[in-house]
Amino acid sequence: MSYTLKKTNFVCFAFNLPTFLVYAFVSFFIMLNVHGHFGMIIPSKRFIDKDTGNKIDLDLSLSHPFSYKGMDMGKPLEFGVFLNGKRHSLTDMLKEKEIMGSGGWTSTCTVKRPGVYQFYMVPEPYWEPAEDIYIQHITKVVVPTYGMEKGWFTEIGLKAEIVPLARPFGLYAGNTFQGIVKIDGKISPNIHVEIVYYNKNCKIKTRNPYLKHQYVRTDPNGIFTYTPPAPGWWGFAALTEDKVMKSYQGKNKHIELGAIIWINFEKWNT
Repeated sequence: MSYTLKKTNFVCFAFNLPTFLVYAFVSFFIMLNVHGHFGMIIPSKRFIDKDTGNKIDLDLSLSHPFSYKGMDMGKPLEFGVFLNGKRHSLTDMLKEKEIMGSGGWTSTCTVKRPGVYQFYMVPEPYWEPAEDIYIQHITKVVVPTYGMEKGWFTEIGLKAEIVPLARPFGLYAGNTFQGIVKIDGKISPNIHVEIVYYNKNCKIKTRNPYLKHQYVRTDPNGIFTYTPPAPGWWGFAALTEDKVMKSYQGKNKHIELGAIIWINFEKWNT
């Protein structure tokens, strides 16, 4: 069965029920495509100094940041902090927490010494039946403490990782951010990078669905470039397909492997 849409203009038009269903069907898939999954680590503080106190809360989730909708996430395989060239496991410190209406995790850490703290999460692969694929987003966020900034570009050595070329803190909205995507420690050219704003409590509305997510690709040197237009938390997700693994149905399925970094951009105060 097919339908022919009547000619109309941009002011107003009439449509019957079948035509409306066609529009609704198309709109649904547009919205589905622009509300991508993102692994998230959002700290309660952007930095730590003598005035902020030395405790920091970190919320971990698999969510839709722009639409502010959470997804249930199992306990990460690994959660930790990279400091002074070493990884320190914090997995045992995780507690369950509801985040954006779904099951996530949280941890409270006490900063005992100055340094650049790279918090990271390696989640279990998540089965997404709508896309017929597993999703594993290896995520990190960088928190400077007590004026230290040495080592912000140091690699943790994660299977999928974005290594910043611009300092990933102390940035203004409008500053350009660049990063190198590495998979298995190797520079990855021509990789799809999805960018999203953490639209907390859905304060920002868009009339154009294409504005909800931004997309760039890495160049031959594995570098991507983007300039966020507004202050707040922005997520950068470099996405690729990794090895196959068996699904709950016993079939081999690909894993969407993501390297994600979250960065806060500050409002410019004149």
